[in-house]
Amino acid sequence: MNIWLITIGEPVPITKDCGDRLYRTGYFAHFLSEHGHSVTWWTSTFDHFRKVHLFDQDNTIEVNHRLVIRLLYGGGYHSNFSLKRILDHKRIAKKFSRSTGGLPRPDLILCSFPTIDLSLASVRYGLEHKVPVVLDMRDMWPDIFLDLVPNSLRKIATVLTWPMLRNARAACAGATAITGITEPFIEWGIEKAGRPKSLLDRSFPMGYVSRAPVRNKIVEAEKFWDEQGITTTSDNFVVCFFGTLGRQLDLDTVLHAASKLRGSEKPFSFVICGTGDRLDHLRSMAPKAAQVIFPGWVDAAQIHVLMQRSVVGLDPMPNRYDFLGTINNKAIEYLSAGLPIISSPDCGLLSNLLKEHQCGLSYPHHDSESLAELLIRLSHDSVALKKMSENATRLYKELFMAEKVYGEMMEYLVKIAEMHKQ
Repeated sequence: MNIWLITIGEPVPITKDCGDRLYRTGYFAHFLSEHGHSVTWWTSTFDHFRKVHLFDQDNTIEVNHRLVIRLLYGGGYHSNFSLKRILDHKRIAKKFSRSTGGLPRPDLILCSFPTIDLSLASVRYGLEHKVPVVLDMRDMWPDIFLDLVPNSLRKIATVLTWPMLRNARAACAGATAITGITEPFIEWGIEKAGRPKSLLDRSFPMGYVSRAPVRNKIVEAEKFWDEQGITTTSDNFVVCFFGTLGRQLDLDTVLHAASKLRGSEKPFSFVICGTGDRLDHLRSMAPKAAQVIFPGWVDAAQIHVLMQRSVVGLDPMPNRYDFLGTINNKAIEYLSAGLPIISSPDCGLLSNLLKEHQCGLSYPHHDSESLAELLIRLSHDSVALKKMSENATRLYKELFMAEKVYGEMMEYLVKIAEMHKQ
């Protein structure tokens, strides 16, 4: 099968020794090529996390004889919530449409939604060239944008986002099938499409690779964390977090809880990894007498070692419908390492999953007192922590192993491509 994957905003493995961990599309691209399929991954030259360009113009990288990465230059942006980001997405979608001419027609296109512009461009290509297009729902754009503006600006924001809503509906309506990370995301896409759910609309969770990095990278990572004070000999209760330090996740409450834990019988260390718009704000909030570390962006080996040295992993999501309907990559990453998850809010899919499988605990949204009490309780209950860790590992193997998830996804896409040829 010749398949096009269309996703921007994920780490791109442009070199053999790239230390970034691969996300959904990055891993799936390699998985498909290793199983005999020809893959073209359309993405951006812009590193969404570090806010830098990998290249200053369009580029094509042949990873191997079955996997090609086509990177399109869109201009980039400094903030995730900005006009520049919207313009970047539009430029990339236009470049994609112009760049497809003369290329062999794929058997199937799998496009991540968002971006809206690339999803619509993919669907238009599919309709014109009679190629099945599957949209993979990752985020609920543009609906969530209205939740980010004050009520006083809601009416004007509704008007401004109307073209995006129109294009989102057109993309979903024109897709052959809709996939997503959970059933609520499928339902959202189906609602936008304005049609009943079909047998082809199916959810696939985020899959995660638990393979250990090479030994020399682990040694470097161990030295890195030793220098940060996160050592194997420390008695501290280490709480870790990985992600973009933006407005989405509720790290303010985490830092308030860290402040409340100063002077507690058991010493705590909070390691908050990542970069983003609110890094300086969070650093300014960090209590001086507590051990709160901001190491910046960390690579796959550093993540691997830190999870081994941590006791729990944090997933502080906002109390919003799209987050209540997701089980994000962060949670699955923790599960892969056998880390109990501490999440908020105390409702929604993730919270229910942790309760059902007893592999973590949740606290109410914005409730730093409850978070602090929860961590203190766990710091005195090694038996409960051990049981949650075992359950986390079991759940990961049952539902979220990358080989299992993407093996099933590959079979599903092959079936759609074959049906379309009949």
